[in-house]
Amino acid sequence: MVPTEDASARKREIEEKLKQEQETLSFIRENMEKSDQLTKGMVSILSSFESRLMQLENSIIPVHKQTENLQRLQENVDKTLSCMDHVISYYHVLEVQEDVVLEHLPEAVLQDIICIAGWLVEYGRNQDFMNVYFQIRSNQLDRSIKGLKDHFRKNSASSGILYSPAVPTKRKDTPTKKAPKRPGKDDVLDIEIDSYIHCITAFVKLAQSEYVLLAEIIPEHHQKKTFDSLIQEALDNLMLEGDNIVSAARRAIMRHDYSAVLTIFPILRHLKMNKSEFDTTLQGTAASTKNKLPTLITSMETIGAKALEEFADSIKNDPDKEYNMPKDGTVHELTSNAILFLQQLLDFHETAGAMLASQETSSSASSYTSEFNKRLLSSYICKVLGNLQLNLLSKSKVYEDSALSAIFLHNNYNYILKSLEKSELIQLVTVTQKKAESSYRELIEQQIQMYQRSWLKVTEHLADRNMPIFQPGTKLKDKERQVIKDKFKGFNDGLEELCKIQKGWAIPDKEQRDFIRQAQRRVVSDAYRAFLCANISFTKNPEKYHKYRPEEVEEMIEKLFDTSA
Repeated sequence: MVPTEDASARKREIEEKLKQEQETLSFIRENMEKSDQLTKGMVSILSSFESRLMQLENSIIPVHKQTENLQRLQENVDKTLSCMDHVISYYHVLEVQEDVVLEHLPEAVLQDIICIAGWLVEYGRNQDFMNVYFQIRSNQLDRSIKGLKDHFRKNSASSGILYSPAVPTKRKDTPTKKAPKRPGKDDVLDIEIDSYIHCITAFVKLAQSEYVLLAEIIPEHHQKKTFDSLIQEALDNLMLEGDNIVSAARRAIMRHDYSAVLTIFPILRHLKMNKSEFDTTLQGTAASTKNKLPTLITSMETIGAKALEEFADSIKNDPDKEYNMPKDGTVHELTSNAILFLQQLLDFHETAGAMLASQETSSSASSYTSEFNKRLLSSYICKVLGNLQLNLLSKSKVYEDSALSAIFLHNNYNYILKSLEKSELIQLVTVTQKKAESSYRELIEQQIQMYQRSWLKVTEHLADRNMPIFQPGTKLKDKERQVIKDKFKGFNDGLEELCKIQKGWAIPDKEQRDFIRQAQRRVVSDAYRAFLCANISFTKNPEKYHKYRPEEVEEMIEKLFDTSA
């Protein structure tokens, strides 16, 4: 029996060891499979990395070659600009008492040409040379203006400073007054505007100079006609560019992008300021030539006036959309945009006033006096502000909470008033609306009072109404105790609810925010302190109802209109 038991035990021991070995072998096999998978993954990653490295190398080599090419191109550009400056220097720009004198030709060459022209007229009896002359000078005039424009744009874009190589001007005299900054869409637009304005000025100066030159070469009775032909190409190109500006303004109106239309204002102002000199220069030319600038001015005045009127209508008709309303009652985007537009208009108030006057048909408009234009612009600004006020009133009705509606109107009225006062807009408004400033202050005060009414549902619980009359030596009835308890509960719940809601509202103006907080804190705190002083014993657990000390109530009100509190 014993050997048999030993054999069985030995057998079991062997079977257990075999089982353990099999488990170990299975574990090793699983680890080997995982190791193979990891190896395959690593090989795949390395292959991918090698492929990407090759792609990167293939990308870098062309970039390196392109960089070398760009460096060579840059050197060529620098050489070209240097040559251009050298060519421009031949204009010999001289500033003599702010008059620009251009010497087109050396004196000796000019005298030779005058002699040749005189001989052709007297002996050659051939006037074809005058056609050749105006064609050559016309081409030169047009090339000069185009070269000026290109040079102006390049210098302005690279330096951020507006510069004209032929007509020195001081920065304060340029129509746009934005400080140099990083080039952007607005900066490019400024450069284009200034470029066109300087080209108009250059045309007048160059045309005057061409006439002086022409008068020495061409016979007197042919001078006007030759001069008319000579300036046509350059003048037509300038007028075409002006028409393109008008067309761009018209497209901007169709997109309701009224700020973009303001680009014509500095141009129009410059054209009107220089119209008399322009007319003098073109004196004696054909009527069609002389009418080109007045036609462009009329087009700009018409499109500008249309933009102003449509802007005023857009303020009035801006839709009331709940999703577009500020949830905290802050200043609406429509208000800030309208004020910004009017402030931009202020930079060109004389031009804008004359623009509005040009569309008037009344007899008083015929005088076009500065005062008349000023009154027209004042009326227009008041119209925009009136439309804005009506629209804001309509928008305020979107809010379900009348107190938030009052905060919204208060913020917008206050923003309008402060913006008017900070700029010269208030002076323009008071030309036709003497009491505009006081009217806005009244509107602001009305909205503050409307807001304060929201606190009546809190302070009404502190009033003496329905308070039990306490007689010394007597106890309060259960019903009388309940009245006092209800007053405490109503005050506590109302205070907590309003503070929670109004904490998320906004009053951006710190002065107004502090004023409204202090006024409300004083009213609530005084009423609460008086209520506590008059309070009598009504419960064994006063702390259950008397949740807040007066100082704590004041602290809660101080956190109104502050989401970070």
